[in-house]
Amino acid sequence: MKTILTMASASTLALLIGTSAIYAQGTLVGTEALDDRIDDISEDAQDDLEEARDDARFGPEQFQPGWSGSVAMTYAGSSGNTETQDLALAGRLRYGQGQWTHTVGFGVEYGEDDGDETKKEFFTVYDANYSLTDRFYVFGLARAQFDEYAAFETDAFLGFGPGYRIINTPQTAWRVQAGPGIRYVEDQLGEDDTEAAMIASSRLYHAFNETVYLTNDTDILASDANTLVSNDLGLNFAMTDQLSTRVSYRTDYNDEAIEGTKKTDNRLGVSLVMGF
Repeated sequence: MKTILTMASASTLALLIGTSAIYAQGTLVGTEALDDRIDDISEDAQDDLEEARDDARFGPEQFQPGWSGSVAMTYAGSSGNTETQDLALAGRLRYGQGQWTHTVGFGVEYGEDDGDETKKEFFTVYDANYSLTDRFYVFGLARAQFDEYAAFETDAFLGFGPGYRIINTPQTAWRVQAGPGIRYVEDQLGEDDTEAAMIASSRLYHAFNETVYLTNDTDILASDANTLVSNDLGLNFAMTDQLSTRVSYRTDYNDEAIEGTKKTDNRLGVSLVMGF
């Protein structure tokens, strides 16, 4: 029995050494970095497809009662020819109870390059929904963002209002929500302003058949500081469980864009997920 245990320990050690050698080789020749990029691209494409499905299009999102959520953190630091630090921390917590759904999200990003700060951002959001019926609900939304390198160093919003599902069939679902709010902004010079604001959103889903469906998401935030409009039009093909495609066209509008830049940005996106 002693001999068997010794052999098992030696085999385990050899496996660990072999695994470390393979990992080191992957790092040196670049295959590890390529694997990481493959994972990132795959996750981004999958996220686009999952967001397009819109779990709440036919009714309130269903979460397990009580608390649930996740937190993630990454850190990378280097020294030598260059000295850099990059830290990212983000999380989302949900609490569901009866007709109430509460969601809290937060994120922190910080970066340095050769001792010079390149990024310093913190943001948090709180979203509450109360379902009165299958069609009618009320919402509350609070957001705060601090970004030392943005036009508005501090940008916060608090609003509430009603929401209604205008169409709610298996083929077509359309819901809208809108309400008043208060917005606080502070620019890089320290000048701040608190002003009345308005937020409005629309979510449209239409299935042409079992495999092809169209989505159109529109969001508007208006105040004296600026008016922001975002529209995301997408055509989605879910041919099989292993093959899905999304083609989207996103337009972002800012009526108070920085001088020398355009007020409207357009982006064409194509996401493809294929498994075999």
